[in-house]
Amino acid sequence: MTIATYRLTQYAHGGGCACKIPPGELEELVAGLIRPTSDDLLVGLDGGDDAAAVRIDGGTAVLSTADFFTPVVDDAYDFGRIAAANALSDIYAMGGRPVLAINLVGWPRDVLPAELLREVLRGGFDVAAEAGCPVAGGHSIDDPEPKYGMAVTGLADPDRLLRNDAAVAGDAITLTKPLGVGVLNNRHKSTGEVFSHAIASMVTLNSDACAAALEAGLSAATDVTGFGLLGHLYKMARASGVTAVVDAAAVPYLDGARQALADGFVSGGTRRNLDWVRPHLSSAVGEDELLLLADAQTSGGLLLAGEIARGGAGGLGPRGAVIGEFVPRGDAVLHIRG
Repeated sequence: MTIATYRLTQYAHGGGCACKIPPGELEELVAGLIRPTSDDLLVGLDGGDDAAAVRIDGGTAVLSTADFFTPVVDDAYDFGRIAAANALSDIYAMGGRPVLAINLVGWPRDVLPAELLREVLRGGFDVAAEAGCPVAGGHSIDDPEPKYGMAVTGLADPDRLLRNDAAVAGDAITLTKPLGVGVLNNRHKSTGEVFSHAIASMVTLNSDACAAALEAGLSAATDVTGFGLLGHLYKMARASGVTAVVDAAAVPYLDGARQALADGFVSGGTRRNLDWVRPHLSSAVGEDELLLLADAQTSGGLLLAGEIARGGAGGLGPRGAVIGEFVPRGDAVLHIRG
């Protein structure tokens, strides 16, 4: 077989961020482990932020994160690019600049050729280079399933961090990439159909959206990945003590996403996302719409509290898409309008 004939998604039980441990289960696992360790620890586990942040000498915050997953697409080079963009996104989601990355690799070396892994790594190197972030080494293991990602270190101004717990009532809710990669990736895994526009969305860095958010003076953000829009928005609203109101009709989707949903290409991760937020949700829309809003994304856009005036926003134009607003805490943490 040539490397082009291998379908990477067929060598893993799931794909991309849909393979995350369910959010409710994860919170139970770390319950009791959250404790203060240093006055210089600015962001830890408490609010469910995207990266940890610690203050060091010189008025600088060091950000640290790690992200890896099983193949979300069949093409090895694209898999590497997507995984790298996804890992770097955690730094951008906190208002930081990535300065160093190291590879995290699991590879079934007796099943898949080393040439495929080289293509994965090449994809990761290329996206990191686009971000101006050197890749210096890493760690690899022989693994029954292929996995790839990065641990990334970033720098930020400690007084201008974008945090998960800083949304306030009156802020708009802005999304910088369309949803739908989850159902499209699931269709790709099942049928082999290739969705180039979904790949283009996933490999787009969130650097421009981060810069625009900082320029606009925003203080609250997260990125939309495996817990879906509803899951990540729930975490932000809960941590901030507000209710998030979403106008379902204003939420943008990639072409083909609704058809993929109608044809049944919904991941187990997406259904778990919806089950997790449902007790905290009031909704005027149907189950299919809720599943799209809970769709497990891989390398999604930024979710911002506030509007951005200009700067790139991941395919939704310079201002992103305003999809709702934060209001004072009501009976539900999430409210979906039709």
